[in-house]
Amino acid sequence: MKKTLLATAVTSALWAGAAQATTVYDQEGTKLDIYGRISMGITGGGADFDSNGDKVDDGVEFVDVYSRLGFRMSQEVSSDLTAFGRLEWRFSGDERRTDRGFNELRQSYIGLASQQYGTFQAGNFDSFYAQFVSLPFDVYLDRGLLFKSSGIQSRGDSIGYYTPELNGFTTFVQLKHYSERGLTAEEQSREGSIVAAQGGVRYQQGPLSIGLGAVEDVVRGGGNGEMLYGLIGNYEITDQLSTRLGYETQDESDVYGGGFDTVGLGGTYSTGPWTFTADYYNVERDSQDNSNAWAAGTYYKVSSAFDVFVEVADGDAPSVNRDAHLGELTDNVYWLTGARYLF
Repeated sequence: MKKTLLATAVTSALWAGAAQATTVYDQEGTKLDIYGRISMGITGGGADFDSNGDKVDDGVEFVDVYSRLGFRMSQEVSSDLTAFGRLEWRFSGDERRTDRGFNELRQSYIGLASQQYGTFQAGNFDSFYAQFVSLPFDVYLDRGLLFKSSGIQSRGDSIGYYTPELNGFTTFVQLKHYSERGLTAEEQSREGSIVAAQGGVRYQQGPLSIGLGAVEDVVRGGGNGEMLYGLIGNYEITDQLSTRLGYETQDESDVYGGGFDTVGLGGTYSTGPWTFTADYYNVERDSQDNSNAWAAGTYYKVSSAFDVFVEVADGDAPSVNRDAHLGELTDNVYWLTGARYLF
């Protein structure tokens, strides 16, 4: 019984996101699954200008929509301990990248999971902040999420731990190491070798889920050197309808800027094979224009392995100054439609 509970906990907590999976091997507590998706679409719209104010083409294009291939492994060490691993690549199947094959090692980590003592993992994985805090808003295939997500101070050279759920509470901590080993003095960054920490707590009880987290958003990892804080919740009103509300904030840096306060509100409704999503964000920036952004999506499940989708999003990008104030010309409604096969 404990083995079954532990396997279920590991699968739901660590490996969410693979809608389908095929078991290649399952003998005497050792299991290997293969999973993935092939996703193709047509997109258009979006920003007219980049962040430097240069005009870009926002015309229609056939695109790969984050196709991927992955493996999940686990072995029962004892009645309360499971060793696990995950390996996942992302590939792009459109005509521009057919000579590259896989273009991103998206996940590559190993770990140990105990129902009594919690879960420890190390390697290249999505940030725990995204898994435990911002996850309720991560419902779009592309461009609909304005809260910080999977790559925030995470991926390679990371270790993380989260506790077993106790009375609905799960706490987590993660460390990401940025090394300068092997670099010459000219190649080294101004920040040097550093460790970025993140942590927080999630509460789940019945239809309610709330996550509170903080991330040390260091410059080496693309941040502005200031702490990022988030409080995000989800409530399932019925089996078909759920709502979400979130707040994220970060102070302005004297050197790198980047301060903001973001409030998000959204919901998901499902009926039969149909799913509909809608979200609104208000972003108040310390040194740039504010934004009122929104996103919406419609998804239809043709079968358990095949679905079609339409997504639209208006990021309401800040105005760009380049000889003239471009104003609303900086952003058009982005749209994406296509289909996915999941295995």
